[in-house]
Amino acid sequence: MKASPRISMISKLSKSDKAFFVALMSKAFSRDPLFLYLFGDSELDNTARSRVKSFVSFMFDKSFLLHEEVWGCFENESLLGAYIVEKPRANQLQRIWGGLLLIGRLVPLLFRMSGRTLHLLNAYMRVTRSSSAPPSAHHYLIMIGVEPEIQGKGVGKALLNHLLNRVNADKTSLGVALDTENKENVYLYRRFGFALSRETSFDRLPVYCMFYQKNISCLEDWKININN
Repeated sequence: MKASPRISMISKLSKSDKAFFVALMSKAFSRDPLFLYLFGDSELDNTARSRVKSFVSFMFDKSFLLHEEVWGCFENESLLGAYIVEKPRANQLQRIWGGLLLIGRLVPLLFRMSGRTLHLLNAYMRVTRSSSAPPSAHHYLIMIGVEPEIQGKGVGKALLNHLLNRVNADKTSLGVALDTENKENVYLYRRFGFALSRETSFDRLPVYCMFYQKNISCLEDWKININN
């Protein structure tokens, strides 16, 4: 039985951590319902594995271009888990410029994905971000993953607590939203204070939209901040 890892630190990832992030998240999401639906079984099919790695690589690049944050949990120099979060009220000019630069990263992805997959990705974004996300300023947890061999050892808990601490300290945010296609995750996130805000479907795949609302004292601090 593998011992619980000693988490030495949670720190923001740099561009030099890309290879570690892609390797970790490709494994962490290999059994994810959405990834299986979009890309196929990456544990059995080389084409599916290549598509998953290409998509995760794109998500990592996107995070830097659009000024999202990527945080990782380390044991010594080994990356055990990571998450990407979109921050509220990002500078609009920066996002526009980042979006233009992102086109260069998108082109290679187009050659690795089928038209159907790209269509489904766009449809998924419309379902989750456009129609289900709360209108108030908030963080959005894009993805969070842990090395499969050490899942259940406290790494995911440490990452979520780190995220929520940062959200609670951010006066511009009223909370954090996320979407999951795995019903078991709903119970896990509820333990951290998330509530199920909407249950919908995406091309017959169930989608659970959840939101963590900051406590009353945090909300009062936020109101004082914007009124001043």
